[in-house]
Formats: sequence, C-alpha cells, structure tokens
Amino acid sequence: MNILLQVRDLSVSFKTENSDTMALDNINFSVNEGEIVAIVGESGSGKSVTALSILRLLPSPPAAFKGEIIFTENDKEIDLLSADSNLLQSIRGHKIAMIFQEPMTSLNPVKNVGNQVAESIRLHLQCDEKAAKEKTIHLFEQVQLPEPSFTYKKYPHQLSGGQKQRVMIAMAMSCSPRLLICDEPTTALDVTVQKNILKLIKDLQQENNMGVIFITHDLAVVAEIADRIIVMYKGKIVEQNSAKEILTNPRHPYTKALLSCRPADHPKNERLPVVSDFMDVDDEGIITEKKISIKQGLQERPKQTQNILLKAEHISVLFPAKKSLLGKTISYTKAVDDVSFEILEGETLGLVGESGCGKTTLGRTVLALNKPDTGSIFFKGRDIFALPKNELRALRKDMQIIFQDPYSSLDPRQMVGRAIMEPLQVHHLLDNDKQRKDKVMHLLEKVNLKPEHFFRYPHEFSGGQRQRIAIARALALEPSFVVCDESVAALDVSVQAQVLNLINDIKKEFGFTAIFISHDLSVVRYISDRIMVMNKGRIVESGPSEQVYHDPASPYTRQLIASMPKLVGS
Repeated sequence: MNILLQVRDLSVSFKTENSDTMALDNINFSVNEGEIVAIVGESGSGKSVTALSILRLLPSPPAAFKGEIIFTENDKEIDLLSADSNLLQSIRGHKIAMIFQEPMTSLNPVKNVGNQVAESIRLHLQCDEKAAKEKTIHLFEQVQLPEPSFTYKKYPHQLSGGQKQRVMIAMAMSCSPRLLICDEPTTALDVTVQKNILKLIKDLQQENNMGVIFITHDLAVVAEIADRIIVMYKGKIVEQNSAKEILTNPRHPYTKALLSCRPADHPKNERLPVVSDFMDVDDEGIITEKKISIKQGLQERPKQTQNILLKAEHISVLFPAKKSLLGKTISYTKAVDDVSFEILEGETLGLVGESGCGKTTLGRTVLALNKPDTGSIFFKGRDIFALPKNELRALRKDMQIIFQDPYSSLDPRQMVGRAIMEPLQVHHLLDNDKQRKDKVMHLLEKVNLKPEHFFRYPHEFSGGQRQRIAIARALALEPSFVVCDESVAALDVSVQAQVLNLINDIKKEFGFTAIFISHDLSVVRYISDRIMVMNKGRIVESGPSEQVYHDPASPYTRQLIASMPKLVGS
C-alpha cells in the first residue's frame, strides 16, 4: 500500500501569557491508502488536536507547531504545516475531509442541509448548481438518508442526531477525498445508529480506497473496522500496532485499562477497574505499571424493599406534529404512549431505548417537569399532578435529576460550590450559609473532588468532574428519588467507569431510588436491578436486568444487544 500521510516528530503547544501547555509531544505515525487507522484515548490525550493539526484548523498563535505532516498527492509530498493558505484551501474538504464530533455545531442552522453539501461540491468540483444538487441527492441516497430529495430541503434542527451525522458524512465524501478524518463521529449516538454509521464509513472507505483516521475513546467501537490502532495518553503515543495485536495482546498498562473498564465485560456487582488501578504516573510523567488482579471484588448492593415508591398509570404525552395555517394543531406525535410501571424503594430501574423513543420525556414527566395528557403518577401514594403548587414545590426536594449534559446544566457564571448550595438555600435547609457551605464541602469530597473546588467555575473542570458536580448538586437535598438522564452517555469509557462506581457507592450510602436512562444496554444492565425497554413511546419489554440482557424476549431488545460494539473474543 502507498503511504498517504506521514506525521513526523509532531509537537503542538499552546502558549499564553501565563502558561505553555504541551498538547502533543513528538508523535510519529503514518496512514496508507485503503487503511483505517484508529486513534484511541481519553479526553485530553491529544486525539482531536492531532486531527485538527493535519488540516491546520488550530489558530496560530496560540498554537505552536514543530515537526512535519507530509501528505502525498500524485507522488508529490506536501508538508501541510508549511503549506500556504491557497494550497490548504484546495486540500481541505477536497483531498482531505473531516467529520466532526458534533454535527449540530458543524452545520449552519439557517441553511438547509442540501445546500450546505452542494456548496462544497460547487467550490471544489467547479460544477453548476443543478449538477451539484443531483450529486448531493445521490450522496444522500448513498448514506441512506430517508427521502433524499425531501431531506435536501430540511434544516439541521429537523433531523435526528444520526441523520445529521449522515449529512456530515455525505459532505465529507462529496469530493471523493483520499483521506477521511472521523473525530468521534459516533459518540453519544444510539448503538443501532452507531453500528450503521460504522458500516457506512467502512463501505465508503472500501469503495473509494480511502485512507481513514478514526478517533474514539472506546476500543470496542473500532474493533471490527480498524486495521491499525494508535493509543494516546497525555499527548504521547504509548502504543501502536495492528488492531488484532492491540486487542488480544495489549502491552501498555493504559491500553489494558481502556480494554478492561467497560461495564459489558463485568458482572453487575463487581467494581469496575479504572486507569489508576493499572498504573501510577509521577510528577515527571513517568508511568509505572501496577500488578493487580482485574477482579475488583464484589460491591454490596443497596437493600431493596417491597414498598412501592412511585407508580405511573397509563401515562401518555403528546407533542404537536403539524399545524394549520392558522396555527391550530392538526396532528400529534405520541412521545409516551399509555405507559404504566412501578418502582420499589431502593430499586434502580433502567430505562433503555434509542433516541426519540420517549425515555427522557417519561423521565421528566415522572418528576412533574412535563405534564402528561393522560394518566397519573403517584409518589409515596400521592398523585403529584393533583397537588397544590406549594406542596409540589416542597415535594421537589425529594425528587431530583442528573442531566445528560453537565456543560449546559451548570451555570458558567456561577462557582460550582454556589450551584450546589443554591438548592439548600431555596428549600431553607440548615440554619445558615456557613452550615450549608460545610455541607457542600463534604459533598464535594463524597464525589471525589476537593473542598477548594468550591470556588472554581464549570469551565475549569473536565467532563467527568462536571458530572460529579451535577451528582453532588442532585444529592445536596438528600432526595429519596433520582432520575439519571443519560448521565454517562458522552463520557470516556474510563471516566464512565469512575462515575458508575461513584453512583453505586453513593446509592449505597444515601439509599435513594433511581431511574437510570440510557441507550446503552450494557451500562443499564450493570447499574440496574430491573430494565424497561422503550420503543416508539411504548414499553416493549420489562424484567430483571440479567434476564433482559442475556435472554431478551422482544425482537427490538435483541436488535439493541446485537448492535452493541464488542471487543474481539468477547
């Protein structure tokens, strides 16, 4: 195979007045034609910086580059780091294309998606508007978007997450690039959508003999499609080899950690291993491997009673789907369709299904954040929708939610300590702010943060740390019922393991009842006592977690399990 891209001794640092941060430290790798190279590592390992450096998408300054990035075009070697802006413009999107992690921020919200793809075709292939539109519709057919001609006219907000990602793939493939860079294109997508996206990328790669760089934090995602795997840790490449060798015979402790911390590979009562169980890192960045047993010992699960804490009866929630010219709703979408269930005190109920199935709507409805169109919800025997406002407000202290996105659920202008303390003030708990502050300091330690973090702002924390802050805020009022809405969906597998261990620990200590919402059955199976599977607003299966996971009765549940990424041999 011909070498398509060579990265030689690449270092990238970000210089500001007060600091000089090394993001990449002397990395070397290559990509051949027709080869898929996966770059794997946690957030902050340098994966995305590597991808953005190849296309020179990092502003300089503050970014400073050393080394070479050689792209071979018609037997001519081009150093992308020293190429002028005109040459780069002709390469970006044409010879080297990129699929970004978040399609909503990559697509222009005020232009329809068809025109955005056609614009790239007109720019690089010098064709007229009609030909660009025809090619775009053909691309939409290739990436299996429904009704391509109709989808052409849609705006990004009218498409699901998986559909937006398919538009981004169509845009990236529009000029038949020789190298495709995929920066976490399946993070936080449903397992079924993720499987389809991975198959689509593999099929297009083989059809066009492209080189592909696939960036992810989960080795299982690329186990079936990657030819080679590069493992990055804190800006350095710690291991690279064939996919088979990495997955079956990892040599670096960090690689071993990434392979071992997935909940799918552990029984539900076993504590998940994390990176610190496999290695120590000193102040100089030198890594020392720990000799440990992968088995982490069993965790004692919280005691569950037979008392019903929450009961939902025939819940239906409708959203307007179509309106007349006068603004009157003429058709509805049933987000939740005649759902009934019970939750016992001390139980964790897993709620699983694809995006759009009604999981989040149901979770918000049981907390009285949405009002159902039909049905009733009883919490400790009281119909929460029949309560006066002042009684419902008082009840909210006992019912909390941990949102999916810790970025948007925390106020960026408020110190995290104040954010945790605010519910205590609203509900007039404890005698004064000094006592409340002491309680917040204690909660921060409970979620493995430090008391001094009280005075910091959300942007100063990683995604996993922000999720810990959100958990601390939900626990501040000592609720008896908590809804966890996709609270580990977008986290690195290693951080996810830490948060799942934390949830188990604090659930045992605080003894609350929980609904755990996720699209990932392996996570739900690990954390839950019982699982309900939702599809198109209805419950299609319910039962003990091990039974639903290992012996599913519903074809839909079997489809979800079959779509889960699996490591070689697992």
